[in-house]
Amino acid sequence: MESVSFKLASHFKLPTGLLSGALSEDGSQLLAACMDGVYQAELESKKYDKVAEHGSYVSSAAWLPVHGSYISAGYDGVLKWINAESKQVQREQKLHDFWSWDMAVSPDQSLIASVTGQYLAGGYKYEPQPEREPSVLILSAETGDILHRFEHVPSVQAVAFSPDNQLVAAGNLMGEIRIWNCQTGELVANWTTLDFTSWGIIKSHCYLGGIFALCFSPDGNEVLLAGMGPMHDPMAGNGRQLWQRWDWKQNPPVKRDETHQNESGEGLMETIAFHPSGQFFVMGGRLRGGDWNVAAFAAENGNRLATLKTGYRVTEALFSADGKKMILVGMQGQPGPDKEGNVGNFGRVESYEIQGFAG
Repeated sequence: MESVSFKLASHFKLPTGLLSGALSEDGSQLLAACMDGVYQAELESKKYDKVAEHGSYVSSAAWLPVHGSYISAGYDGVLKWINAESKQVQREQKLHDFWSWDMAVSPDQSLIASVTGQYLAGGYKYEPQPEREPSVLILSAETGDILHRFEHVPSVQAVAFSPDNQLVAAGNLMGEIRIWNCQTGELVANWTTLDFTSWGIIKSHCYLGGIFALCFSPDGNEVLLAGMGPMHDPMAGNGRQLWQRWDWKQNPPVKRDETHQNESGEGLMETIAFHPSGQFFVMGGRLRGGDWNVAAFAAENGNRLATLKTGYRVTEALFSADGKKMILVGMQGQPGPDKEGNVGNFGRVESYEIQGFAG
């Protein structure tokens, strides 16, 4: 693949920042995980309604059309099922004592995964303490029953299912990735990359960074990771915009590729996703230095194909099922109140037309 391009088609704002989002099957509606609750928005009319709230920020949301509902997870550690017709919460379940950093639904909508964990220094080297609760939970999407409790090293910040629904991968602060079989509970792969984690030697004497997003390749044979390269001063946020591609089936797993030299700027990357065609993937996040915070990369060779400078923090990149549209969500700062005490909308939703791929 030689090129792809993105043309801004529409945009609108939500009251608060979006930490993630999910598209309906027909691509007409967005489920937005916002700082003040869950919103259901119509992309064409730009109308939206708040359908649920959590005790803290909402970190993730997903559609479950097979079950006639959608779900949300938040920094309150709670998972909520919301009836798609009545828009009423029909079930809520306390999963974690700490935050749900990320939540994912298997492609067949049978399983839910949620990850948690608080980074607390475990010794004079500030290595993480062992987990105080299971870091990775696998649940039945239909009943909410917990099927597996998997161990990891906190904090675990990203989770994803394989395309065949058989595997779940989770990445943490220290750059460690673990993959389990969802049926048997067997740990099938475990490796660490040091390229996403920083040790603060100037201001922050602790570990920062880690794996902020991950996904399987369309064939399930590789895992893509996203985050930010290491820095001497993690508070500066000027690490390299970084993705890595790993062949997890090798023993030990082998890194096949990463962001090419001279194709990255600086900033934390928070989302990575394959286009439905499998021809390219998109990574996005924050811009600290350089000229882009969203970019597309060819699946065959990792070459950068296109870039966007959105002017706001991107937390999720989504694609319509037909591959013709890309939806970016995120936030642009958090404005202070005006003279009347009102705070302006700072959640961002943008829709782009995709050109240049073979449908």
